[in-house]
Amino acid sequence: MKQQNFKIIYASKGKYLQSDEIEHRKLRILVAPLDWGLGHATRCIPIISELLTEGCEVWLAGEGAQEQLLKQEFPDLPFLSLKGYRVRYSGSSAMAWNMLRQSSKIIKAIRDEHAWLKEKVEERGFDAVISDNRYGLYHDKIPCVFITHQLTIKTHFGKWAQKLLKAKNYKYINRFAACWVPDYEGANNLAGDLSHPDKKPIVPVRYIGPLSRFDIAVDSPIRSSGHLLFILSGPEPQRTMFEDKIVSDIAHYNGSATVVRGLPGSANIIPSTNTIRFYNHLPVHELNREMSRASYIISRSGYSTVMDITKLQKKAVFVPTPGQTEQEYLANYHHANGWHYRCLQNEYLSNAFNEVLKCKALLMAENNLNKVFLPE
Repeated sequence: MKQQNFKIIYASKGKYLQSDEIEHRKLRILVAPLDWGLGHATRCIPIISELLTEGCEVWLAGEGAQEQLLKQEFPDLPFLSLKGYRVRYSGSSAMAWNMLRQSSKIIKAIRDEHAWLKEKVEERGFDAVISDNRYGLYHDKIPCVFITHQLTIKTHFGKWAQKLLKAKNYKYINRFAACWVPDYEGANNLAGDLSHPDKKPIVPVRYIGPLSRFDIAVDSPIRSSGHLLFILSGPEPQRTMFEDKIVSDIAHYNGSATVVRGLPGSANIIPSTNTIRFYNHLPVHELNREMSRASYIISRSGYSTVMDITKLQKKAVFVPTPGQTEQEYLANYHHANGWHYRCLQNEYLSNAFNEVLKCKALLMAENNLNKVFLPE
């Protein structure tokens, strides 16, 4: 067995969990992403891969589309059923009110997953937990890391509401042993104010660099000038509303396009044509190739998608989910910096195709995962 002498996670009071504290077996790490879209699961893929490289025994937890995706990527890893928050976004732009109406359900889900973790630690003997935005996966006896790019949570209700949300957010984050932020620490970063607040949580905050499961595919040249790739994602009903708009807008498109619907495990299909190909889901290596071949990409401005597109040095048209403040902010932030083009969902996409050509794709350096797992 590989010698495990690396330091893996900030534990309480500045202490590290190290393999020499655990005799004759691998470190057993639980990784669990939030169930709001696929982005939380996809950005966990490089973390899971790094843990496996370092010789850890990795367990996964979740449900639904996240479970489908992670099982496809890591079919040999043990998987535990963990109920998600199951938040449903409104079909209107009044998303903030919609989220407020579901706040009691979210709080209950956090309590339930905390009780679930206590039980599973006793049953399975986990040594540490990596939680991507699941607020209840903290534990008093083992180090638990919280991954988020949203130290600041944007809202339409003004600064007083943003301040209140930050206090609530930090209250939960401070229950963890550490907070990992998948972004650069310096001024040239991908998430702007979201990941760089004026005041940080009390727990150690570490900027580990953007996380992407993709690499530039040198053997996948651009298919043709103007080839489009549409990537759909996110909760319903907005995913379907975005899909309906895309199908309508590209019905008479003269070039070629690929549409990845973001529905792993779904039996429902849309027939492809000679020039427009539809896929419910693509495995990592195939989606990597499709992204590398595209002239530019049209997608939501979810942060995981932003990281993937930036890693591949592509230009994108970002269509934020209406009313979702995080995506609206990210689309505006990247548009203002000239890296990508923002298009609202009620605007014609064809108008954006010429504008995106003027953008200058941002180059992304490697993440710092190798430093997170370095020996002392």
